[in-house]
Amino acid sequence: MLRLFFSRAAQRQNPLRFLNPPHRGMHSRNKKAMELVAKGWSALQEVDRVIDYAELNDPRLIPLLRSAKENFELALEVDNMNTHARYWLARMHFKYHVPGACKAIGAALLVEAANMGDPDAQYELGCRLRVEDDPYQSDQQAFYYLEKAVDQLHPGALYLLGAVYLAGDCVKKDVASAMWCFHRSSEKGHAGAAIAYGSLLLKGVKVPEVITRFNSGRSPSTGGMRKKGESLRQDPVELAKEHFQIAADAGCDLGLQWLKRLSVSDGEKLQLQEATQ
Repeated sequence: MLRLFFSRAAQRQNPLRFLNPPHRGMHSRNKKAMELVAKGWSALQEVDRVIDYAELNDPRLIPLLRSAKENFELALEVDNMNTHARYWLARMHFKYHVPGACKAIGAALLVEAANMGDPDAQYELGCRLRVEDDPYQSDQQAFYYLEKAVDQLHPGALYLLGAVYLAGDCVKKDVASAMWCFHRSSEKGHAGAAIAYGSLLLKGVKVPEVITRFNSGRSPSTGGMRKKGESLRQDPVELAKEHFQIAADAGCDLGLQWLKRLSVSDGEKLQLQEATQ
């Protein structure tokens, strides 16, 4: 009875308190912040569409850049934990000739977004750290953030980490780990990783067991199940073709060139077989 009395008394003091629980307000803030991020991103897309045909300080771009920056800043005011707004605002300070741009502010925002778990920020920070003045210190930090992005299967980070393992750059050379990174990145449509993976297959590098174990029934180019009796232990040339097709679908000319080269090779083999029969 006492619990019921106090509950009713609380409702009389603030009748709306029980109609708007805290998590609902938080969801509303997140939604509003993402709407602002989307507006800012759309403005940047328009800038990117025409920036190759204009000067960096073209006055016609200023309204779009200012709109994008304001929307990202408003998104952070609405939801200070929004990592997307932090990341895109950092990119604006680094990449675009926007009024008030400051690389120091951009660097701080990028580090914050990366430490808050944004995979795009972790990847970009890792890339930037790799070109710092102190090779040892920056390489160690770069590898840390790249691994964080890889944990979230960021395609660019997977590709870069694969290159690091393949070259043995600041880590022990590990071709199997490089193949795994290239394979997962290729599955996500990364053209460079698809080319690297297909090229290694053509050089005779074997598919690691960790890939065959978990992907034995799927085609990398379509994502669908393979035909009965077909597996990842098939002809490496056919496997390479599937990944070159991924690169070609992503608009990579090198992928098309590899496909043409392999189709010519198949044609020559067929002609040779017919001649010998």
